Amino acid sequence: MPYRRRIIDDVLDVLMPDLAAVSLEGAKAVGKTATARQHVVSEVSFDDRAQRRPFEVDPSLIVGFPSPLLIDEWQFVPQVWDMVRRAVDDNPTGGRFLLTGSANPPTGARTHSGAGRIVRMLMRPLAFSERGLCEPTVSLRALLAGEQEQISGVSGAQLADYADEILRSGFPGIRDLPDRARRAQLDSYIARIVDHDLPESGASVRRPNTVRAWLAAYGAATATDASYSGILDAATSGESDKPARQTVDVYRDHLQRIFVLDPLPAWTPAFAPLRRLTHSPKHHLVDPALAARMAGVERASLLGGVQPKIPPLAGSWLGSLFESLVTQSVRTYAQAAEARVGHLRTRNTAHEVDIIVESDDMSVVAIEVKLAGAVDDRDVRHLNWLEEQIGERVVSKVVVTTGPLAYRRPDGVAVVPFALLGP
Repeated sequence: MPYRRRIIDDVLDVLMPDLAAVSLEGAKAVGKTATARQHVVSEVSFDDRAQRRPFEVDPSLIVGFPSPLLIDEWQFVPQVWDMVRRAVDDNPTGGRFLLTGSANPPTGARTHSGAGRIVRMLMRPLAFSERGLCEPTVSLRALLAGEQEQISGVSGAQLADYADEILRSGFPGIRDLPDRARRAQLDSYIARIVDHDLPESGASVRRPNTVRAWLAAYGAATATDASYSGILDAATSGESDKPARQTVDVYRDHLQRIFVLDPLPAWTPAFAPLRRLTHSPKHHLVDPALAARMAGVERASLLGGVQPKIPPLAGSWLGSLFESLVTQSVRTYAQAAEARVGHLRTRNTAHEVDIIVESDDMSVVAIEVKLAGAVDDRDVRHLNWLEEQIGERVVSKVVVTTGPLAYRRPDGVAVVPFALLGP
């Protein structure tokens, strides 16, 4: 299949000529290697035991290749990281190394963070605008800069289309398969996490069924800030011999190390009067299709025709997974705009904003996600409250919907069908 250009390609085009080393990181199957190959002239793959064996003996071999050099799955030979760092110290010329990795090595496996030498970038599954379904008319970058006054456009995507996209996944090699093959690949992906990827990252998996149950429970908590103890209870309901909380915390840490968990941190504004905000992250898996698959959710259950075997911890499955899909895409768009992403919730839950995008100059785009086509005053009250609290720092207020029309309300809130939102 021809390569489909990704948003991060534009970022790499800008950065690589001036940076000696870039590390492109993310979960397996997000497309790191295919993307990296567009930007290099030579390659070594440490996923191949035969290829990596010489570098285990002599990591300095990497300096002999034409640049830019792709070092694929570098974490299999962690000492190469330090060799790249030293090579950059010796020669900081831009465009020398592009590393890819689907796991952070265990603590102590590398001796230096790479700060100041190796720039780390996270790659996620396909954002919605990268899937080729609809041409975006609203730019997150322009919203963040306060430059998009005109909000317009018509989306042909309907609720069922968003449900289909959740299930198809954003993994490039999985999404275009026939339904049965896609389900088999997602099942295999989940099994590989427990049976192969976790042990490979240094985790001792003594109770694989418990890990699978915990992952499913975490998926059921998608787009919520449910406590980890609550997730553990949901995963081990009816079991008398429950794993220790510390054991589950180790699994969770390793799942984040291999980028399977992608929690959205709580946002705390600097130099602002907001008080009593929660600090708990919102739970998200790297792709909402994994949560749907582990829960036995398919199209009929998403659209309300059949009950899934695992209920979501809050709201509906379609609502939770749609918010996760939106969050995943917004994080990709925000990275391209050099912005941070979080969520806001007060401790008494009186106010919450699903997604906060903040630039370096502390400008804020506040986003609510609504699983409906129509928007009324109740849907924008938290956005307007936040603007009252921090004033002009809120440069754009947005409600992302499943409706057909993009427009701006009289109170300044932009109503944007998800398919029309892009980088």
